[in-house]
Amino acid sequence: MTRPQFVYVTYIHSTPEKVWAALTDGEITKDYWSRRRNVSDWKVGSKWTHQDYDDPKKVDVVGTVLESTPPRRLVVSWASPAEADNPAKVSRVTYQIDVVEGEVKLTLTHEDLEPDSGMLRGISTGWPFVLSALKTLLETGTPMPGFARRWEKTPQ
Repeated sequence: MTRPQFVYVTYIHSTPEKVWAALTDGEITKDYWSRRRNVSDWKVGSKWTHQDYDDPKKVDVVGTVLESTPPRRLVVSWASPAEADNPAKVSRVTYQIDVVEGEVKLTLTHEDLEPDSGMLRGISTGWPFVLSALKTLLETGTPMPGFARRWEKTPQ
């Protein structure tokens, strides 16, 4: 059985270096990802966490850096902390950063998702919110007001 995937493509008036930093620097992610930060040294084999900016003990997602080619490609495994040891619950996220006609093309592919899972439902709503907020922040320098504050769950 083929496992579902979610693909989202956006074009951002920015540079690959700024997009890479926005994906990997917790001081930037907090401004577009509901006061969450991504934490790692971003080397292949390293652990990474997606944690609450104000309380790092609150971790929403964990994984391992599978590929890291700054500023063009980042691949990480993705799981809730409670399910990280269950291979059936671990998915994979690829951020591909390309330049097309002088603009950054960011392609996000979230694959190996469990069919009909809460994770699939959550990311299908969540990724468009997060990546739209990322685009706005990079293009305007200002966070979208609703995205720089903490959410308890993704808006529907």
